[in-house]
Amino acid sequence: MGIADDAVEIRAHGWRTLAAVHSLIENALERALQGEHGLSVVEYTVLDALDRQDGWHMRMRQLARAAALSNSATTRLVTRLEDRGLLTRVLCEDDRRGIYTELTPAGKRLLEHARPTHDRVLREALAEAGATPELAPLVAALRELEPRPAR
Repeated sequence: MGIADDAVEIRAHGWRTLAAVHSLIENALERALQGEHGLSVVEYTVLDALDRQDGWHMRMRQLARAAALSNSATTRLVTRLEDRGLLTRVLCEDDRRGIYTELTPAGKRLLEHARPTHDRVLREALAEAGATPELAPLVAALRELEPRPAR
């Protein structure tokens, strides 16, 4: 095996480690959010992304990027959430082709109830991953990315 092969194996190992941590976290979040709040992880992600707009709205394309979904998958998801009364679509006044999405009061309430569950399960899943020797270095690296309090 040459140096180039070693580099490929190192990248592949890093990718497999990332996938393992992601899977552990996503599975734990999916179980908890679905069981306690009737939300999937991606539904939570959409509600959270909209909430982070501070009462404003997002274009569908922006929402697709925030949720890591295709445009068509985002449209289907938004339709389901709209049918549940959790968000609404608004036509852009400047560009009639543009569609915005906004949280409804019901969506905001559900998100506020689900956020503590999300945060708790995320902490627990990261602790579990951090206790696994193969995953611990990646978890440590993730903790380095956490924002530091301003001084």
